[in-house]
This record gives sequence, structure tokens and C-alpha cells, in this order.
Amino acid sequence: MTDTTREHPHDRHDSTRLTFRTAVESDIPALTALVESAYRGDSSRAGWTTEADLLEGQRTDPEGVAAVVKDPKSLMLVVERDGGTVACCQLEHKGAHAYFGMFAVKPGLQGGGLGRAVLEEAERTAREQWGATEMQMQVIKQREDLIAWYVRRGYTRTGQLSPFPYGDERFGIPQRADLAFELLVKPLS
Repeated sequence: MTDTTREHPHDRHDSTRLTFRTAVESDIPALTALVESAYRGDSSRAGWTTEADLLEGQRTDPEGVAAVVKDPKSLMLVVERDGGTVACCQLEHKGAHAYFGMFAVKPGLQGGGLGRAVLEEAERTAREQWGATEMQMQVIKQREDLIAWYVRRGYTRTGQLSPFPYGDERFGIPQRADLAFELLVKPLS
């Protein structure tokens, strides 16, 4: 997936096509804005993936996105429709498994199958490009609706928790003291 563009039919509600490609440095500002709009502030409340009630401040910054774009063991998948960026996700090659993160769908487009198409393309990419046999991700354990969405797509809750990085405002300003990440996994065979 490094320098190819792949088209994918969207969902049953829309006959337009999605285009998937690997991000380049010139995409960093748009991807940073997309991730922020999907998770933080008032714009995020238009979609269901908002974390605005759990965290304030930023979700990522241009440096965080640039680190993924420039890392030879990672890629940022850009999803476009009609020439505009509508979604993205991070994939990181970690040997037999791949890590899925920084997943964002434009808030006004959430709930129509776009996220499912992105997740399926990410899984296909990790399996075909890297030979990954498992996808892993970490989700804030308090995000029950989001975790349920992943479970419906074949992910398993492991019960393995990692602490939220309190005090590191690069990840947001927590609005409660009990935040933690739970590891979710799915076989890619």
C-alpha cells in the first residue's frame, strides 16, 4: 500500500467510491485537523466517536501525525471521496501483529458504513502488505459504545489495561481520574 491508490465501493447508501492511499507529508495538516474534529471540541459532537466528555485539549498534533507518516514501520491510510479527505487510520507493523490507531471519520459522515470500510481496508492492508496475523488496538475502556462497535466487527476484549498518560497533554486533558486503555485483538487469517 506504500505508493498505490486503491478504490473501494462505499456502502449501500452511496454509489461514490472511496480511494485509499498512503499519506505523504503534505497530508499532515489535513489529517491533524480531521483527527481533532472527530474526537475533540464541539465539531466532534456531530459524530458518535467524540471523546469531548472524557478529554479536553488536543487528540494529536502535527508532530504526532508526522511521526506516523515518516516512520518506515508505520503508515497512515488516507481515505478520500470526491477529492476530499473523509477518514484516516494509522497502521504500525509489529511483527506478527499490526497496531491500528488514530482512526478518524469526518463527524458528519459517521454512522453510514464508512468506518467499517476503512477498518476492513486496514485489516486487508496489514494482512497482505505485512503478513500480519492479528490486529491490535487500544481503546479507552469507558468508550463502551465504541468497544461494542469493534466487538461486532470481530475484535475481542482482552481485559488487559494500560494506564492513561495523565500529565501528558499531547493526549488530552482528562476530565475524570479513572481513564485506562483496554487492548482489543482480532485474528486476521
